[in-house]
Amino acid sequence: MLDIRSLSCLELETYMRERGLPEFRGRQLFKWLWKNRITSVQEVTEFSKELREQLAQHLLIYNLEQVSRKISVDGTIKWAFRLRDSLIVETVLIPEKDHSTLCISSQAGCAMGCAFCLTGKMGFFRNLDPSEIAGQALAVLRDITVAKPPRNIVFMGMGEPLANFENLLKAIEILTSDLGLNFSQRRITVSTCGIVPNIIELGRRSSAGLAISLHATTNTQRDRLMPINKAYPIETLLNACRDFNLPARRRITFEYLLLKGINDAPEDARRLSALLRGIPSKINLIPFNECPEIPFSEPERDSVLRFQEILKELNNTVIIRKSKGRDISAACGQLFYDRHDKKISGKDLTGCLSCS
Repeated sequence: MLDIRSLSCLELETYMRERGLPEFRGRQLFKWLWKNRITSVQEVTEFSKELREQLAQHLLIYNLEQVSRKISVDGTIKWAFRLRDSLIVETVLIPEKDHSTLCISSQAGCAMGCAFCLTGKMGFFRNLDPSEIAGQALAVLRDITVAKPPRNIVFMGMGEPLANFENLLKAIEILTSDLGLNFSQRRITVSTCGIVPNIIELGRRSSAGLAISLHATTNTQRDRLMPINKAYPIETLLNACRDFNLPARRRITFEYLLLKGINDAPEDARRLSALLRGIPSKINLIPFNECPEIPFSEPERDSVLRFQEILKELNNTVIIRKSKGRDISAACGQLFYDRHDKKISGKDLTGCLSCS
């Protein structure tokens, strides 16, 4: 059966037209899927009973199954959702002062193998379908206990978004459609470890924001931390950023994970500033979230503040990102589940590791 939550509005119009039905039926169905948040075609009361029964024979409305929901002491919420093949993905809602930000997964697991990321320890299982990507936002919006519905969406959850490029673009189309969830593209950010060809394509085909997981100032450093650097070294990556189709008055975010004794020296700060010269940018410094499974340490607070101060002195826009959700393993780099845990098929997701 056809998973219609993975279809854009235009594709649903085409589906209806090819079956001798008016195109507007496709627009109606798309709106019911996302604005009315239906779980079955039988709920589309604008359709006749006969049409609903006809469509139900051929169409599937796929809904994520919630298997875990954890709330941090700082208000961060992490959901674990089961996919149709029993794989699990995690989604995080991060509370801010006057809004919240939703962190969405794009893959089950990750193939990038970054040395500092617990998700990379899982390995890669598969890409998520558009319905599974956008469906995370839908599932969160359905949760009536969420006090502040998300205003911003960041693709910084499990997986490398640009390695699932076409499904990512279709999910963004669904999320931003005025008949869909109606998020602003200006409030959607795609984070990548540096798949250069798709960075250029993202700028050409979408108005979503771009965040680069840089985390190093020399190729020797970055080769050690991020295998992708051997295919697309720092110079190639930054040239792609210079060529990125950046809308007016917007900047590329550069994420820089601070690892004690690895990339947190004053000379790293000065090199980072030199590397980004000429690129409209802002820098997010992220002190490492320690995990027993990852052989790195968080720098001392004074070292982090000095790193920030050097960048400010060199006229960079830089903030220190406050890690939220550490106590529920929801902070940057902590999303993980054990696919081989025998309890994973139960409602208690005990395969999730805690790095607190």
